Amino acid sequence: MRNYDLDFLKHFSMVIGFLAVVTLALLVLANHLNGVIPPEVSPTAARATQARIAPAGEVYAGATGAAAQAAAKAAATAAAAAQVAYDGTLDGSVIFNNLCTGCHTSGVGNAPTMDKAHWAARIAQGTETLYTHAIEGYTGPDGGIMPPKGGNPALTDEQVKATVDWILANLE
Repeated sequence: MRNYDLDFLKHFSMVIGFLAVVTLALLVLANHLNGVIPPEVSPTAARATQARIAPAGEVYAGATGAAAQAAAKAAATAAAAAQVAYDGTLDGSVIFNNLCTGCHTSGVGNAPTMDKAHWAARIAQGTETLYTHAIEGYTGPDGGIMPPKGGNPALTDEQVKATVDWILANLE
């Protein structure tokens, strides 16, 4: 007499074991494929990478280079003029609070803070000199650095002058 239950359990156990081995093999294959296939690069990350590795400058040589340099400068000037900062406001407090406050309230980069003692020698040079330094940039004898237009080339000269006037009127 044959024991059919024992045969069934033996075959069923072999099927379950085979399925477990197949499952493990599929898990290992999926893990391997996940490591081999490169992830997709988002368009935002690709643009950020391109901006980060873009050349810092260009080389112009000879007469054609001079023409190309002049054209590039004109294009940069036109692009900067098309993007007026802070909607073209001439309210010095708006520009100061959005741009200048980072350096001129904490003294970063030896920037003069908003008290008259730090500005006395600068004021003695005259407002035209202050305008020129604010517009064109300046490195002081103490190593203090004023970037051109406070680091925002989209500012117009009038906006910079309005901000300098506001700073001078609001010194403590």
